[in-house]
Amino acid sequence: MNIGAPRKSKAKKVLMLGSGELGKEVALEFARLGVEVVACDRYAHAPAMQVATRSHVFDMLDAQELRRVVLEERPNWIVPEIEAIATSELAALENEGFAVVPTAFAAKLTMDREGIRRLAAEELKVPTARYCFAESFQECEVAVRTLGFPCVVKPLMSSSGKGQSVVRSIEDLERCWDYSQTGGRTGPGRVIIEEFISFESEITLLTVRAANGTFFCDPIGHRQVEGDYVESWQPHHISSLQIEKAHDIAKKVTDRLGGLGVFGVELFLLKNGEVIFSEVSPRPHDTGMVTLATQDWSQFALHVRAILGFPIAEISRKWAGASVAVRAKGELANPVFKGVERVFEEPGVDLRIFGKPAAVLNRRLGVVLAIGISSGAALEKARRSADKIQLGDDA
Repeated sequence: MNIGAPRKSKAKKVLMLGSGELGKEVALEFARLGVEVVACDRYAHAPAMQVATRSHVFDMLDAQELRRVVLEERPNWIVPEIEAIATSELAALENEGFAVVPTAFAAKLTMDREGIRRLAAEELKVPTARYCFAESFQECEVAVRTLGFPCVVKPLMSSSGKGQSVVRSIEDLERCWDYSQTGGRTGPGRVIIEEFISFESEITLLTVRAANGTFFCDPIGHRQVEGDYVESWQPHHISSLQIEKAHDIAKKVTDRLGGLGVFGVELFLLKNGEVIFSEVSPRPHDTGMVTLATQDWSQFALHVRAILGFPIAEISRKWAGASVAVRAKGELANPVFKGVERVFEEPGVDLRIFGKPAAVLNRRLGVVLAIGISSGAALEKARRSADKIQLGDDA
């Protein structure tokens, strides 16, 4: 691998499709290794654009515009950071010789809950929740009565819990159906209905496919509110038998998706010791921001090294740690962080401000990171520090 200086003839170039907080950290890791970064998103001044060599603003569901930007830039790698991309066009570009990370197949399949669930449950035979699909309210009603209450209704394509809700009785169904039709990334359409799993805990298993094999980070525990990550910690306690099952599931799924890079494999841990596959993201995971504090190489550094074809010698966790998201409590036209200096009053605490130019209710604008003698101690420290931050609006 020869890497020339950005903007020079021997430069290596990456095109980031999506420029949020995860993309910003990926862009920084590419830049540290001398790779030219071109950041794309649907709005200007997105977080990764602030650290990129240059940027483009367009709707990545627009196949014609996506092709135009790719042909203009001619990157060595195309790295999707979000689901809302014209994946059929990505596949066409891959067939023309462009390298899509990890693969166009993975990008297309994992943005579609139906595709990834059928692959996991029906092809790979890994354990999942029981499920049905529905095109209409009437089909959804039949499905929830078949699976029983409570159950979960989700759009086939969404992120951060948008459009997802729990149906606890037939009286909830119309509200949950309506939310599924407005909260997805592509508007009204087909949904997945899942049985509600009574799990003991849920984890993210960051799985790294590299040139020299498949590697796993220590399990990350997390708490979600309405499907959206609010805090995470590493390591999460898991039995030796469960970790063996989790590694087996994650390897089967990621081997089938192929390519190189980090995959965020979400799993449920049951009280009886079973491990259930939930979802997978073919990219760094929001819960994995904790690795910025805990590991020698964060999930972002691992992702970039794997993409570049570098070997992963070892994944080393130095500390127990935790992350707590800083979220907007309302609409902010011009977000301002106040009291930032108070975050650093305790040792072992750090802060990442994403730099998002505006916010709606509950949008993540930053993350507090902490290390401690245990995951629990780190989480309490991160919570205390996050509570010191005030978000204002300087509109």
